[in-house]
Amino acid sequence: MRENKNHEQTPVGEGQSAEDLKKLLEDTQKNISRALESLNSGDANAALVMESLQQANSAARAIASGAVGRVIEGVFNGEAMVGADGKRYNVPPNYASKSKLVEGDILKLTITQNGSFIYKQIGPIERDQFIGVLARDQLTGDWYAVKGERRWRVLTASVTYFHGKPGDQVVILVPKSSRSNWAAVENIIAA
Repeated sequence: MRENKNHEQTPVGEGQSAEDLKKLLEDTQKNISRALESLNSGDANAALVMESLQQANSAARAIASGAVGRVIEGVFNGEAMVGADGKRYNVPPNYASKSKLVEGDILKLTITQNGSFIYKQIGPIERDQFIGVLARDQLTGDWYAVKGERRWRVLTASVTYFHGKPGDQVVILVPKSSRSNWAAVENIIAA
């Protein structure tokens, strides 16, 4: 679906515009490039490579079948995208982690007619970068970045990817102009 000037959604499919197809092809190319970069770096994470390839495959199938169903824009809240329709759409933690999504980023979700979800970051919020200390809540198992009196939740997928442990230094990204509960992990420095 595509939103018109009256904010009504109209079907996208057989009558897809060249711009819609171009964006899908660019997304596919970026996902394949990410997979290749990861493999070429020698530090390949199999899960991230597979996720990139699956997203590329989903986009390619959508293009081939003309099966783009709905397109929804929304705001990333640290774990999920809250759509303009008020609904919450789960964002795969590995995608949020590798894309270093920050609370407040604008995302576009394409839901294909076969039910595949394809996310794309379309409006990154301005960011600040800090170094904090990685901590883990013993009761819940949640991970946090702590700097002074402030603490931000961070995705377990990010901590796992960087092999983080409590007490490690963590480089985080947070929104520049607003307080947030979540931070994206840029890197972890072993203690």
